[in-house]
Amino acid sequence: MSTVYVTGHRNPDLDSVCSAYGYAGLMNMQDAENTYIPVRCGHLSESARHILEQLEIDIPVYMRDVYPKVKDVMLSDDYKIDAEDSLTAVAAVYEKNNPSAIPVYNKNEFFGLLTVDDITNWTMRELSENSKITAIPKVKEIMSVQKERLSSDELFDEARAILQKSDERGLAVYEDDKYVGFVTRRCFLKFPEYNVILVDHNEPGQSIRGIETANIVGILDHHRLDAIKTKQPIFICAEPLGSTCTIVYQQYIRNNRTPDSVMAKVLLTGILSDTLILKSPTTTGDDVVAAHVLASISKVDVEEYGMSMFSRVGGLKDKDPQVEIAADFKTYSENGVNIGIGQCEVTTLNDLRDYSDRYLEALNDIRNMRGLDWAVLMITDVIHEHSALLCTDHRGNRHLPYSAVGKNIYDMPHVMSRKKQLLPEIIHAVGDQ
Repeated sequence: MSTVYVTGHRNPDLDSVCSAYGYAGLMNMQDAENTYIPVRCGHLSESARHILEQLEIDIPVYMRDVYPKVKDVMLSDDYKIDAEDSLTAVAAVYEKNNPSAIPVYNKNEFFGLLTVDDITNWTMRELSENSKITAIPKVKEIMSVQKERLSSDELFDEARAILQKSDERGLAVYEDDKYVGFVTRRCFLKFPEYNVILVDHNEPGQSIRGIETANIVGILDHHRLDAIKTKQPIFICAEPLGSTCTIVYQQYIRNNRTPDSVMAKVLLTGILSDTLILKSPTTTGDDVVAAHVLASISKVDVEEYGMSMFSRVGGLKDKDPQVEIAADFKTYSENGVNIGIGQCEVTTLNDLRDYSDRYLEALNDIRNMRGLDWAVLMITDVIHEHSALLCTDHRGNRHLPYSAVGKNIYDMPHVMSRKKQLLPEIIHAVGDQ
């Protein structure tokens, strides 16, 4: 049985997290030969976490990367030898397993690794000095002192290099200063790969770190395609819908499965979040149908539940600008211009003047930190279907089709979608230069 991780993009919004959770749930029903685990590769915003907590589910855990590590190849203790045992106690282990290293304990505390080199060296010394073996020693008496050890989170390539430079046949592995296993040279003969399914994204730059080393086995997305090259044919479902959770719902239907009430509410949450309660221009008929069916299963009203979700979002006035901007920030490169576009949802724009200066300053800092040419933040009032745009200094600002209401602040009536409404205008603006 293999483990398959299902992950959204690096700045996890509700659609990303809910689609990962929902698709992992479906695949665990469909495929008994593998285990599907939903994860997230970024930190949740305060509002997203609060909404997920209301669903009373196990929120997908944070997974930093999918680079192979020592813990992916280390060996566990199938047998134990005590340091006070005589060497004859080792014979049975070697006859059965022929290991190059054996973990040794002293009163249930890890003592060290006994290697085949330790046994060979002792045997050769004994024969050289006495021409025969005159006495059988205790295990601890022939063990060499090991100066190196590895961390379970050590990267595979780095650990392999350490062992190659070492005279030891094996090294102990520790986690938080506690012994958890060991590795030998055989452990590094084959490069391990994580199995990963991507949801709500397909571009490697937006994905979990180390995705280039992983085995991608599937993609579900509703964005443009710029997918990483795969080693073999995989399942891809990419449709121009308003939410990845709609795609996941359709996969349930196509596989003759019905999500239970909890899963239905999870998927509904993702749909209403990404379509802004079905008001975004990205919303399709499929999204509307999916939302109402899922609402029926979970016994809630679409509009009421959506409004209750966004009522938990709150305003931006008292929040950390850096955190809020980075929570949903995507980068693009067009005509040689590196662009960053963030989006925040609020329930009113009446207090924009109270915090716009701080957010403009933070936006400029983010532009500099990420090496961008132009950074913009779209603040969307989901109740009144109205947005405002904050921009860093850039000549593209003068080509935007929006009315300026302050320095680098623009009014965007009826604009709700970053992907369908704002991004085309941004691309057009840099193309006019």
